[in-house]
Amino acid sequence: MKLNKQEKDNLICVGSIGKARGLKGEFFLNSFCSPKENILNYSNFIIENNEVSEFKIKYVKKANTKFISKINNIDDIENIKNLTNLKIFIKKEDLPKLTSGEVYWHELINMKVIDRKSDDILGIVKDLKNFGANDCLEVFSTDESVDNNNRLIPYVKDKIIHSIDSDKFIIYVNWNKDF
Repeated sequence: MKLNKQEKDNLICVGSIGKARGLKGEFFLNSFCSPKENILNYSNFIIENNEVSEFKIKYVKKANTKFISKINNIDDIENIKNLTNLKIFIKKEDLPKLTSGEVYWHELINMKVIDRKSDDILGIVKDLKNFGANDCLEVFSTDESVDNNNRLIPYVKDKIIHSIDSDKFIIYVNWNKDF
C-alpha cells in the first residue's frame, strides 16, 4: 500500500530499525525521541519502504543505553535484516496532547519568524538542528523577508524565542537581523 502526500505528512519519524541481535528476529531499536525512553509510549508503528506496513512490536527492552526490540511474526535473522535501517513512524494523532504553550518540533516547520522589536520578517522555519549546546531553528529567507539571509536561531525560550502564535503560524523572536 502506497501513502499519498497527505498521509505521509501525517507521520512522525520516531526511530529506526538497527542491526539484528541474535538469531530470533530481535533488533536494536534506534530511538529519535527526546528523551529516548519516550519511544516506549507508542505502540502503533508504521514502516515505509516500497510498501507501507503497520506492525506491532512484541516488546522493547532497555539494555544499558540501548533498546532491544522484536516485531510480531518476525522470528529469524534474515527477515529482520531485510528491514535494517528502515525508519519507524507513528501518526501525529498518536502523540500525547501538550499543555498550553507547548509545541512539537514538527509544528514549527514552515512557521514565519518575525523579530519582535523591529517587526522584520526573518523568514520561515525549514528545519531544526541540534549542534550540542541547544536546538536551532534553520530559517530560510522568503520574498517577504527583510533580506536574503538564511539564519540559524537558537531555540532558547524566553530569551531568544519570545512567543509562538500557533493560530497565526508565527514565531516571535528577539533576534537582530544583522546576526
